[in-house]
Amino acid sequence: MQTQSPSPPGTGSRPSHPGIALTVIAACQLMVVLDATIVNIALPDIQTALNFSTTDLTWVVSAYTLTFGGLLLLGGRAGDILGRRRVFIAGILLFTLASLLGGLAQEPWQLLTARALQGMGGAIASPTSLALITTAFPEGPERNRALGIFAAVSAGGGAIGLLAGGLLTDWLDWRWVLFVNVPIGVAIAGLAPRYIKESERHPGRFDLTGALTSTLGMVALVYGFIRAASDGWRDSLTVGAFGTAVALLAVFVIVENRAKEPITPLRMFADRNRSGTYVIMISLAAAMFGMFFYIVLFVQNVLGYSPIRAGLAFLPVTVVIAAGAGMSQRLLPVLGPKPFLISGTTLVTIGLVWQSLVDSGSSYVGGVLGPMLLFGFGMGLNFVTLTVTAVSGVAPHEAGAASALLNTTQQVGGALGLSILTTVFGSASRDEAGKQVASFMAQATPEQKASFAKTHQLPAPWSHEVLAHGISTAFIPAVAMAVLALATAGFVIRVRKSDLEALAGTAGPGIG
Repeated sequence: MQTQSPSPPGTGSRPSHPGIALTVIAACQLMVVLDATIVNIALPDIQTALNFSTTDLTWVVSAYTLTFGGLLLLGGRAGDILGRRRVFIAGILLFTLASLLGGLAQEPWQLLTARALQGMGGAIASPTSLALITTAFPEGPERNRALGIFAAVSAGGGAIGLLAGGLLTDWLDWRWVLFVNVPIGVAIAGLAPRYIKESERHPGRFDLTGALTSTLGMVALVYGFIRAASDGWRDSLTVGAFGTAVALLAVFVIVENRAKEPITPLRMFADRNRSGTYVIMISLAAAMFGMFFYIVLFVQNVLGYSPIRAGLAFLPVTVVIAAGAGMSQRLLPVLGPKPFLISGTTLVTIGLVWQSLVDSGSSYVGGVLGPMLLFGFGMGLNFVTLTVTAVSGVAPHEAGAASALLNTTQQVGGALGLSILTTVFGSASRDEAGKQVASFMAQATPEQKASFAKTHQLPAPWSHEVLAHGISTAFIPAVAMAVLALATAGFVIRVRKSDLEALAGTAGPGIG
């Protein structure tokens, strides 16, 4: 039996069971990544149970992604200053408590509050998960294997979430997509002090003002778009939300320029390659989050898929994302990033254009699977490439900040993009609903008319027409976002010879 060797107080000790330590860390990452998709499959059931409108339902996703993305950099800083294991456990406990509260929610605001708290917990725990591997495993083959397992869990978490969400919703209840985190979180929090070594603390400052102004500014901006979807652009709360967003984000830029230790180092945007990667990631994430949200509604509410079947319907996408990522990882040192960025964003754009043609008569293969496979493979080509480009030319001590900022842009961009698509969806759905109500009243039986007068809900196939039209129209701004990403890849990204040498380890020709 292995024993722990003594170590200085406050630094912990090297775990006697590194395999268990890795399992605990990887389980945390799986839970956080999985929660971004496991709830998606349950959205139709959540909408019915808690009486969400389709536009307000987007907050179930955005409340999580905004707080997660907005506080991600602050969570990483907290781990450095307070100790990574301590912060890791605190994040897990908050995430677990929020999951329990979300599963018990009886009103929409209760679920949205719980989802925001989940995002906070994830933002605290997730950045320290990867950093803890460097604490638990010595540099070399052992750490490389651990990092490989961690990466595999991160990549597979989305697919597992889709399938698990379908199983739990179909076999038990939508609440179990949140309850399932509770025993896992309790186990992780209980095992972490025993098997994970505490990191050395580093002195520093918390940029709370920067974190709060950026997060609240993005919340106000997203709220403005979603409010406009339901109440119009001239609504006082819509105008007020946009005004608040502009003010808060302006304060954020001023604070970050003056802060000694800013949460978002604005100098990261000085390099055109890095700025270009952030624009591409924001644009692609905006399109991706919107696509998954609305296609989940389409396959369940229009095609009539059960939650399990809906989860299985999305699995091919995760396979092609992994295939695209694997291809780019192998060939990146040979070809450089730019060919993958251009080809990847081109495929994404074509997939979204195809997706915008969906209607109530579309089949799964022709209207959903085909465009999603193109989209997924294009995203796979981009994921690794964007990460490499974001950290190229960055000083080693700032590589973590550059990579974390890319993850932040993904989460925040996804929430912002979903809100923009929702604005278009809401307007298009209202217009189409007016047409379909007239058609329904001309064809409906007296019993159907009486039911409509009581519920104000159109039955199928009229409701399918409204939803499908709203979804297809919502994909038009998604196409515009993908075109922006493609233009950025073509005209902004400039790969230097030194970048290729760093990728390949040898001198190579530059690609412009």
